[in-house]
This record gives sequence, structure tokens and C-alpha cells, in this order.
Amino acid sequence: MTTAAVGVRCPECAGGGGSGAGAGARWLRARVGSDALLATGAILALNILLYLVEAAQVGSIVYVDGAKLVTDGAVYGPAIADGEWYRMVTGAFLHASIIHIAFNMYLFWLLGGALERYAGTARLLAVYAAAVLWGSVGALLLSPDAYTIGASGGVFGLMAALYLLERQRGVALLGGSVGLLLVVNLVIGFMVPGISIGGHVGGIVGGAAAGFILSGYGRGHLAYGRIGAPGWGAIGALLVSAVVVGVLIA
Repeated sequence: MTTAAVGVRCPECAGGGGSGAGAGARWLRARVGSDALLATGAILALNILLYLVEAAQVGSIVYVDGAKLVTDGAVYGPAIADGEWYRMVTGAFLHASIIHIAFNMYLFWLLGGALERYAGTARLLAVYAAAVLWGSVGALLLSPDAYTIGASGGVFGLMAALYLLERQRGVALLGGSVGLLLVVNLVIGFMVPGISIGGHVGGIVGGAAAGFILSGYGRGHLAYGRIGAPGWGAIGALLVSAVVVGVLIA
């Protein structure tokens, strides 16, 4: 909170040079300086590039789940148990079909762009990394012997963090309820066969946990609260613990 001539005001209103949510949003964007969406664009580009490599390996642009990249990089319990823990990361950048990557990347651009714009690049990366790793933990817990790929664990984590940010700001950042989007996509996951429920739920846990830490354990604000060394240390512990748990249960 900020002391002003009229009393105590929230940082958004005090710093925005105006009143209401619009002024707060302008102030927030100016502070984090992330309109370029560098991390969102880079992650999106890497997913597309790897999909094209997969397509080249199998000779098809439509279905690529038989690609060598999938075999070598998917989340797969026996391989992770043998020390290939990096699969907990690489699996999130691989996809099985053109529909799979198109749906995930559309949501990632929408959600990741919103989070990076309002909270900044570092916080986006922290949330996404936690969601990806804990999404892999969830996949290993429920289906350790299946090859699991896709960015959906990370996407669900972004939804969870954005829902937290939306509740803190009292504004629908995407023009509608992020919570409803989260619930609808989670229900779809239970209805459509072949979708990793564990990956989705794990991603929600990881994204929500990272958002909780970045918001000062609920005492501050995810987008502009001061984090400091202890906060970033807690984020690091969250990431490392996901890898440790994943290797142990693989």
C-alpha cells in the first residue's frame, strides 16, 4: 500500500496517474516492461521448430508421435529412472500432431502473453518451469510407463497463476474468467481419451505453488510484489524438488 494525500491507496491506483483498472493496468505494464513478450515468443518458436523436426523425421506434418525426438525426449518413467531426468523438461516441448501443438500453442500464447505482460518475463518463466516440471511429476505418478509429451501441463500452470493474479487484481485479464477456462479444459481432459490427467493436475499444482511464492505466500501481489533472494530461493527449491520427486517415483 502507498500513503497518499487522500489516505492509503493500492500501488496500482497510486502509481497509475489515474483511477480505475485501466490506469492500474497501464502502470503495471510500464513497470514490468514486458510488452515485447520475449519469453513467450521464444518458447512458442522453440515448440514450433521442434515440431518441424519431428515432422521431418516421420515424413508427415499431421501426426508425428513416432518421431525419434519423441522416443528420446518424452516423459517416460523407465528412462527417467535410468538418469534421463531432462525428459521432465523436453517432453513439454514435443507434440504428437498438428492439432495437439496448435491447441497448446494457441493457449500458451494467450495465457503466457498475458502473464508476461502483467507480471514480467522472470515471473512467467518461474511459473512455466514449475508447471512443466510438476506436470511431469503428475504424469509419472499416474502413467509412468507411457510416453507423455505436450505443453499442456505448463499451460494449466499458467491458468492457475493467472487465476491467482486475476483474483488479486479484481479484473478479468483475458476479458473473461480464467477460472472457468481452467475448469472447462480440465473436464475435457477427463472426457477425451489419451490425455494425461496427471500432467494437467501436476501443472496446476506447480503453477499455483509458484504463483503463491511470487505473491509473497499470499501476502503480496504476484505481478509486482518484491520477491528478493528468499523468494527466488524458494522457487529454485520448488523446481529442484520436482525433479527429485519425479526421479524417485519413475
